Amino acid sequence: MTPCGLLTNSKQPVPLKSISVDVSVHEFVADVSATLGYKNEEKKPVEAVFVFPMDEDSAVYSFQAQVDEKKIVAEIQEKQQAQENYENTISQGQEAFLLEQDSSSGDIFSCSIGNLPPGQKAAVTLSYVQELSLEADGAVRFVLPAVLNPRYHLQVSAEADNITSHIPRLPGKELPYTFGVSVNVCSPHGIEKVQSNCPLSPLQYLEDDKTVAQVSLAEGYKFDRDVEILVYYREVNTPSVSVELGQADAKPGSLMGDPAVMVTFYPRIPESQGESTGEFIFLMDRSGSMSCPMHSQGDAQSRIDSAKETLVLLLKSLPLGCFFNIYGFGSSFDSFFPESVVYTQQSMEEAVQRVKALDADLGGTEILEPLKDIYRKSCRPGHPRQLFVFTDGEVCDTWQVIAEVHRNNQNHRCFSFGIGEGASTSLIKGIARAAGGTAEFITGKDRMQPKALRSLKRALQPVVQDVCLTWTLPPGLETTLLSPAPAVIFQGQRLIVYAQLKGTNESKDAAGEVCLQYKIQSDGFRKTVLFSLNPKADDKLTIHRLAAKSMIQTFDGNLEDAAKDKKKVVDISLQSGVVSSHTAYIAINKELNQPIQGPLTRRDIPLSAPYGGGSLFQCASGLGIMASPCALPLYRTSSLQFCSNVIGLDDWEHDSLCEVDSSTVMASTEASPTESPLLQLISLQKADGSWELDEALASVLDVSVERALAALPDQSKDVPTWATILAVLWMHSFSWDQREEWELLERKAVAWICARSDSSLAEYVKAANTLLKSSVDPAVFGL
Repeated sequence: MTPCGLLTNSKQPVPLKSISVDVSVHEFVADVSATLGYKNEEKKPVEAVFVFPMDEDSAVYSFQAQVDEKKIVAEIQEKQQAQENYENTISQGQEAFLLEQDSSSGDIFSCSIGNLPPGQKAAVTLSYVQELSLEADGAVRFVLPAVLNPRYHLQVSAEADNITSHIPRLPGKELPYTFGVSVNVCSPHGIEKVQSNCPLSPLQYLEDDKTVAQVSLAEGYKFDRDVEILVYYREVNTPSVSVELGQADAKPGSLMGDPAVMVTFYPRIPESQGESTGEFIFLMDRSGSMSCPMHSQGDAQSRIDSAKETLVLLLKSLPLGCFFNIYGFGSSFDSFFPESVVYTQQSMEEAVQRVKALDADLGGTEILEPLKDIYRKSCRPGHPRQLFVFTDGEVCDTWQVIAEVHRNNQNHRCFSFGIGEGASTSLIKGIARAAGGTAEFITGKDRMQPKALRSLKRALQPVVQDVCLTWTLPPGLETTLLSPAPAVIFQGQRLIVYAQLKGTNESKDAAGEVCLQYKIQSDGFRKTVLFSLNPKADDKLTIHRLAAKSMIQTFDGNLEDAAKDKKKVVDISLQSGVVSSHTAYIAINKELNQPIQGPLTRRDIPLSAPYGGGSLFQCASGLGIMASPCALPLYRTSSLQFCSNVIGLDDWEHDSLCEVDSSTVMASTEASPTESPLLQLISLQKADGSWELDEALASVLDVSVERALAALPDQSKDVPTWATILAVLWMHSFSWDQREEWELLERKAVAWICARSDSSLAEYVKAANTLLKSSVDPAVFGL
């Protein structure tokens, strides 16, 4: 059906009244309990449907409802069976509750309450556990997704259910339900501080040694961003092993019956001075949504402009001798070169100029075909392929994309970047996990550039080889890995492995040992951790649930042997209670005295309009699309075939909707700002790492060419070396806070200088410091 408006009718009754989230962060694991409070204020029964985002790594293990002081605990079933039971129950006038994961993506869930009687209150609570990512500065990062962008769907599959296109949207300030978050943090290492992208209450320490703290979301949250919590511990790099007792009533030898082990390592990966001369392919999203701002907090750069700056930095940071190519994708795709080309001054200059001319003008978000085109082309011997994917991640064929990356994971690594609020964690994390890379998310006022350069540094390091875990256990015990053995380890990366502990051990003081071994080039490394074999009891079975989630992620969405892997996923899911794309939770209120009478009215719970409710409206209006309010669909059908209440990105991105070029879309945003001095300087660097002393460089250095030449200690020396020394000193003196963005450039520049310099280098550095009025340590140049 044709979309009928951006906003819902604000007078439409909304039965959801509150969202309350309790988060318990222990070390690097979060246990989350989210309660949705409902009340039907209408005179007829309703079906309330709430579609919401959730981090792809979340292991949902519990779902229950509270109605009239009665607790109704849900049962996990195969999805088709759960859906049929739900439909049958509400068709008979009974009350039912259904929680399911979207079949096409692991980061979208829906909660349905069927037959909520007039005047009744109900509260549904879902619980999940999740591993927390580790940021470059040592922070543990917890994200509560709150922004769900419409997923772009292919025209060929337009008849398929697209769950996000049916969601009504309202500006955040007009949403009729409240939102509260309370966070408890516990760590024996001590808690230094807690930060957030949203306003927080003052941090309260509950213990004198600062090992337990509490904080909550303060008033002022506008539903315009995901809630991000950063926790800083005093110590984060300590390897550990935790052993957890199995479920008391589960069969010994089963996944939930045996003890589970979680091993956490922080491998010491020395940074190599040599660099890999690989093949670097950059796959850039150029869909219409990339013209939207990076965030909704004012004066935000557009996503495409930030991406273009990032591409320039990446191009300038590549080593001589490598191969590279750049792809752009939307409803169609193109590439700068038919095949990857060798990195030279000429090819780099051509690529930089083409990057600066890029625009968000390729329509929708179809990433599968360009991936297939990349994989069809042969890899170059001695040049390992490194793929960098930049996207706002709003696609519906997530499983197909991940499966395609996984099919080709033997010949490349994939580094992925989710741009903006609401990027699909399922897609971004899934493709990185499938090809042994890392995933980064750029949200709020994060800068894309340092995260991209951090990943490039990882890609330039020699490959870690022969990774293995060995266990030393008392007689009668053995381990079986529950998560895939690590194939690639990166510097600064945390490694988590799950295992099942089988057998019996009578000693109360028994201990085990696990050793991580790996090689980098010809050097071998090993790290050993001792641990107690006295398992701890946890009624939430946190380690077991996380292990089950890891196993589900390994098999779920694998299209190679779909039937076989589906059976494995269903079995793991039913054993552990962790929801998958093939299972769902259902609860039935069996204590109703009589069936509920009257026609059932469907009420879709609105979410915040993307980009704060303003930018998308402007973009849609600029495209000539009517964005007027419209009524919600009133009656339930047996499938999700009803009118869309939102102009989603999947609609307005289509080239076929209207023949308007990207300048119309961009007209609603401010013109791109002038390049920063650092970006101007970087743009002038040559492929070999050097600079020429010309008017453009002199302008950045804030000196005239004549004055710079006059300061050259020896007029007979070559000017490019002098210019390159000045450029390096300028970066150290005037752009130190952005060092992550230029340290690879500097490395090339210093190597170029040292290869050409003689004993007079110290004199040149001293003269350059004097000219620029700086005091950079000559040790930068190895002096």
